[in-house]
Formats: sequence, C-alpha cells, structure tokens
Amino acid sequence: MLEIKNISKVYDTGSFVQKALDDVSIKFRESDFVCILGPSGSGKTTLLNIIGGLDQYTSGDLIINEISTKQYKDKDWDKYRNHSIGFVFQNYNLIPHQSCLSNVELALTLSGVSKDERRKKAREVLKKVGLEEHMHKKPNQMSGGQMQRIAIARALINDPDILLADEPTGALDSETSVQIMDLLKEIAKEKLVIMVTHNGEIADRYATRTIKLLDGKVIDDTKPFRNEEIKEIKQEQKKKKSMSFKTAISLSLNNLLTKKTRTILTSFAGSIGIIGIALILSLSNGVQNYINKVEKDTLSSYPITIEETTMDAGAMISVLTESNNRSSNTKQDKIYSNDLMGDMINMMATKLEHNNLKEFKKFLESGKTNIKDYTTTIQYSYDLNLQIYKTDTSDGVVQVNPNQIFDILGLGNSMMQSGNMSFGMGANNVWRELIDNRELLKTQYDVIAGNWPNNYNEVILIVNENNEITDYALYSLGLKNQNDLKNVMRDIMEGKEFKVESTSYTYEELLNLTFKLILNTSIYENKNGIWTDKSEDQEYMKNIVKNGVDIKVVGIIKPNGEALINSNNTGIAYTSDLTKYMINEINKTDIAKEQLSNKDINVFTKKPFQTDGKQFDMNNLSKEEQLALSKLSQEELAALISNYTNNINATYEDNLKRLGIVDINMPNSINIYPKNFEAKESIASIISDYNNLQKKNKKDENVITYTDYIGLMMKSVTNVINVISYILIAFVAISLVVSSIMIGIITYISVLERTKEIGILRAVGASKKDISRVFNAETMIVGFTAGIIGILVTLILNIPINIIIKHIVDISNITSLPILGAVLLIVISVILTVIAGLIPSKIASKKDPVEALRTE
Repeated sequence: MLEIKNISKVYDTGSFVQKALDDVSIKFRESDFVCILGPSGSGKTTLLNIIGGLDQYTSGDLIINEISTKQYKDKDWDKYRNHSIGFVFQNYNLIPHQSCLSNVELALTLSGVSKDERRKKAREVLKKVGLEEHMHKKPNQMSGGQMQRIAIARALINDPDILLADEPTGALDSETSVQIMDLLKEIAKEKLVIMVTHNGEIADRYATRTIKLLDGKVIDDTKPFRNEEIKEIKQEQKKKKSMSFKTAISLSLNNLLTKKTRTILTSFAGSIGIIGIALILSLSNGVQNYINKVEKDTLSSYPITIEETTMDAGAMISVLTESNNRSSNTKQDKIYSNDLMGDMINMMATKLEHNNLKEFKKFLESGKTNIKDYTTTIQYSYDLNLQIYKTDTSDGVVQVNPNQIFDILGLGNSMMQSGNMSFGMGANNVWRELIDNRELLKTQYDVIAGNWPNNYNEVILIVNENNEITDYALYSLGLKNQNDLKNVMRDIMEGKEFKVESTSYTYEELLNLTFKLILNTSIYENKNGIWTDKSEDQEYMKNIVKNGVDIKVVGIIKPNGEALINSNNTGIAYTSDLTKYMINEINKTDIAKEQLSNKDINVFTKKPFQTDGKQFDMNNLSKEEQLALSKLSQEELAALISNYTNNINATYEDNLKRLGIVDINMPNSINIYPKNFEAKESIASIISDYNNLQKKNKKDENVITYTDYIGLMMKSVTNVINVISYILIAFVAISLVVSSIMIGIITYISVLERTKEIGILRAVGASKKDISRVFNAETMIVGFTAGIIGILVTLILNIPINIIIKHIVDISNITSLPILGAVLLIVISVILTVIAGLIPSKIASKKDPVEALRTE
C-alpha cells in the first residue's frame, strides 16, 4: 500500500520560493486507476515524481507498505524505482540508439536478470502490448502510439506494483489515445495505475478514482481510501538491482555505433597522442635495436680480451703523456734528447703482467658467478696452429694454414707481425675460429649457400657483402696458384706491368672444397727411437696429408647489410669443436706422451734441456745411442744432426708449442663477449670481485690484468644515447598529458549529450554508480578504439618512414613498434581515458533525474 502523508515540496532558488505541493495526504489502493487532474502548475507532475522516487519531498512522509521513506538512502530509492515503479512519459523517453527489445529489457538489466530470461520476458510483454513483430526496430522507425506502447511495456517488464503515467496521451491522436487508455485500464485491474492529466474527459471515462489538485493542494477526491480497506501487508524482499559492466558496455557501445562517424573522429582525435607516443616508441625501439646490434657487433669484434701475458695500456698512455708534459730547463741554443724509450723500456720491464688463466678459467666455469647472464659467449684461445693442407697433392704438398704466402714472396712474417698491415682476417690468418654463439652469428651473417657447420670437421666460407673474397684469401686457400705470386713479384721488382685476372666460382664449386687436417705431431717420425722432422720429405708429407682428416666446406656466408664487422674478413671459419679435437688427438700421440712424461728431457735430443749451445758431438753419445746412429743412412744422419742442432737450445715450453701440445685447461687468452655495454660493466665488476678475493686470500699471482679499450672509446657514445633517451621520454610525457586533457573534454561533451538518457536510466532504477559505470564504459571503449587506431596508424606510418630512412642512411627497420609496447599503449590509452572520464562520469551520476528528463 502507498500513502502520501502531509507532503510538501518547496523549490527554493534563492531569490524565489515556490511551493509546488502543500500538505498533501493521499492513500492509494493496491489496484486502482487513479487520475490526478489539474491545470498546469498545480503540482501534478511534482506529485508523480515524488511517488516515483525521482524527486524528494521537503516535508511530510511517503509511506510504502507501512514503511516510512524518511530514512531511505540512494540505494533504497534505486531499488524502489527498479522493482516497485514503472514510468510512462508523455514524450516516451525511449533511448534512441537501442532497439525496442533493448529498451524494454532495460529495467531487467539493472536487476541482474540473465540475458535469456530478459529476452523471454521482454517478448512476452511486447506481445501483450501488440508489438511483438516490431521488437527489433529502433524507436525512430515507430509511430507515436507504438513508441508509447514500448514505454508501457518497459514500465511493466519488472512487474512493478505501481504504474505512473505522465500525460501518456498528450502527444497522440484521438484514435491512438483510446488504444493507450484501454491498455492502461486493463493494467489497472491488477496494479495501481496513477495517471497525471489535465483532460477531465479522459479522467471521467477511464479512471476509477479522480483526485483534483489546485495550487499544490488536494481539492477533490472521488473515491478516497477508507481505513477498513486496509489489508495485511506482506513484505516481499526484492533482489537488489545491479547493472553489470557488460550491460554498461553494451549501452555505451550501442550509443557510439549510432554515431559511427563521430565516434571514429573522436577516437582518432584521442589517438593523436597515442600515435605520437607510438611513433616515438617505434623510433626509440628501432634505434635501441640498432644500438644493441652495434653493441653486439662491436663487442663481437672487440671483446674483453684477457691474455696470458699483458701490459697495462693505461700505464703506457700515462708514460707518453708525462713524457710530453715533462717540464725542462733546457736552453734554446741546443737540441736535447727526450728519454721516451728509456721510460717505455723501464715501464715494460716493470709493468708486464702474467695472468693465471688456468685459475681464472676454473673460476668462470665453477658456477659460482652469474657472468653467463651478461655474455653472449666466452671463447678460450690456445697457442695452437691448425695444420691445414690442400687435398690435391698431385703438384706437391700445399699448406694453406698457417699461411705461407709471405714466405713464398720472400717477405717472411715480419711484415705481418709489424701490426701496420691487415690482410683480411686479422694479421695473416685466413682461417679463424667462430664464436660459440650461433644466434649472434645469424644476426651478423646471412647464409647464401649450404648451411652452418654442425660437425667438428665442417667449416664455412666467408665472403663480403658483394659476394667477393680477397685474392689474398684465394691464394692462401690454394684456389689460386701460389707459385704465380713469385712471377708477379718478379715483374714488379723489374718494373714490368702485370695484369690481375679476376676469377669467379659457383656455389657448387666452393661447397665441394675439401682440405686435409694433420696433427702437428704427425710430421715427426720415430726411427730407431729417434724423432725426426719429415716436413721436407715430400713423399712422407703426401702420405700424411692423404691420411689426414677431411675438412669440408658446408656453407657460404656473408655479412648482412647492417652488420658492423670488417667486410674484408673473408676466408674460412671453423668451430671450437675442431680446436678441441686437435688438442685431444695431439695429446694421444706417442711423441706428445713421451715429452709430457719427461719434462726434463728434450724429446728430440734425448738430453736434458740446456742452454749452453753445445754442438752435436758423436763422442758424447752413449754406446746405445751410437749403435742406433750407426743404423741410419747418410741422409737420415744428416737430418738427425740438423734436428739436434736446431733443438739443442730448446726449452720444454718450446717443444710443447712446436708439437702443438696444449692443456685444454690452460688457454693463452680468454675472449669474453658482453651482451651490451651495461653487461660489460657487470663483467668488469665480476672480474674486480675475483681480483679482490685473490688478494684477500693472498694469491696475488692469480690477479687478472686487462685493458678495456672499447669501454674507453664508447663511454661518450653511451652518454649521448642516454641524453637522446631522456629527450624522447620528455616528448612521451607531453603527449600523454595532451591526450588525457582531450579525452576528458570529449567525455564531458558526451555527458551533456546523453543527459536525457541519464534521466531515463535513473527512472527505471539505475543508481548513481550505474550511471558512472555507463560513462566509464564509454570512455573505456573510446580509449580502446583510440589505442587500436593509434597503433594501426603508427604501423602504417612506420612503412614509409623505414623506406625513407633506408634510402638515406641504409639502415633497415629504424622504426619498429614492439608488440609488448603496442599492447601497453592500448592499455595505457584505456586507463588514461577512464581516468580522464572519472570527473565527467561523476558529474553525470550527480545529475538530478527530473531535470535530466526535461532535457531535449
């Protein structure tokens, strides 16, 4: 039962006070057709809004089922409107971007009813008002009478106790008005229908009770409520309504889709900041990727190198600086010497350091350090020359490594050792060992034929970016006749002109190349217990080469267009597996075992190692040795004497080097390849910690000394990169602020445009939180759309930008938007739009529902 008890409503605008209702008291029956009649300004609509919970009374009380509403909170009024009240307005107040079915379902969505149940009930009530066939049409496709029926269906969908109708026929023609009134009269048989009208004829024809208002007071009631009609009131607990965020998104999405062009333009405007950020991020990411590649390429060419014997380059530079800046009291009439060489020799004698690489290698491989987190690979080098020969020995034995080119030209190795000339792959080496990081190599080189080495005896041919290989490498590998170089040198010395013939090779020809690997110890033959060097014996060497290990060229690679590596580094590259194979096989040979087991005896002379320079003397030999010598031929004896003479002053270390005997645990240099310059600093810190530990344990002989050349050169580059990064971050911050302000303004405009929809939602029971949720959903959709548009536009713009930059500076993909960055930007766009929309959505939730419904 509904009771209005001494209710007054006063509108106070400051300078003007108007009393809309003056001490009104009315009791209503549970089912009745009550018509509130009166002229304009009599308080009819105000009374209806107070009954519906849209407006609040100034004094008095509204009693619902014998419960006072004086203590009602917002959530109580929301539940009351949603479950107990159904509104039918004069101008229909349908949401234009929703279908008829969706308009009718609206109240149920606020009640948390499932989609299937909502649809079922909506169809039933539309059928009841005769609009089942029009349920999927939009309101603007319907007649006035049909729209009013939709409004009535919406009012009935939640099975309310009270139906409130405000001039429901005011905008309809006579015939349609009759249909609507007949429908309301039918509804009044089961529910309380309270209709406001100024048409007395309609009240007389349809109402079962007419209440007249004038100047805010009740002046007549044709059928007042009597106390004896009071029935026992059963309190029914209604489920608390709640609009799901999914429903809020649906409402907002439908609204946005009705204004597709504007929505797209709005989203695009909101995406401008995102586009700016994404372009900066693309450029920053692309530049960073390029920098990382430069770092990797640079550090792969210039790793941190720790050698067995080293000198502090910083000390050398200091000596040179001090020498140049040394003050002098020399007179100006003579020329004086500057003792630079003396200082340098003295410094070299005192600053030459020996690194215990065996202990350091053990430390690196102990697992006690996380150095591997900062490195692409750690490469151990050994004092071992691979003995490589041409497979074809028909024209004699041709050694291709170590390189024999300058010996053939009569120049020896002095030129190469001077450090002033670089022929290809660093000094005179055409063969080199690859680093043990295939992924890094793949970023630097492209395979143009074949594949990468997978076995220890497989190697790969390196050409430059133009598919060229230096003729120096071709001569060294025996692809060009080495003897032709003698003729070229002779012509040059005689001042004759000579022509260099250009040659070419198919991929198949190069992939069919094979070489022979022999052990360093295999050139020594044991005859009668004496080891003899047979390297000058062609027949012997042919047989050794024939039985050597086949080395196969399995692929051809070249630097990719952006790799910062020496393009002249052409030749053959092998894996560390080949080095390990050689070390293990050499150490298994008899001569190696003999020398290793007798560290004090020279394996070639059978005498203790000595440095007195004594010549070979038959009289100094034992009888057994003389007997063994007597069995040798004259040629063999001459070779033995020569061998003895050449080895009489050798040391144990000399013999190990000559035989290629290497301890795998004792490298002569360690190359540490950092991932980047930050990682290099971490590696330096790890080495420093290692040195401190050695000093603490009083093992100064294990302290490691090295010079970080790249660190000295690249420190300034890193500083420049950091400055650029800070500038980019500043641009990003500005773009974010601009985007946020723009989105906030756009959201506020949307609130102003949808004011009436706010009133409709409040009328059907939407809470203030629901209203906020609707606009938060809209800002979220706009933000998501803006983010997607921003990312798509950025990806499109990156294409011509990359093409232009590639054309200008020959660097590919200088702008590259990372996937994670794109996702984060979309999330940021959504978060920013929601944050920017918080104030507008709060404004929307606080709008007075009565004022909102009056908005056109």
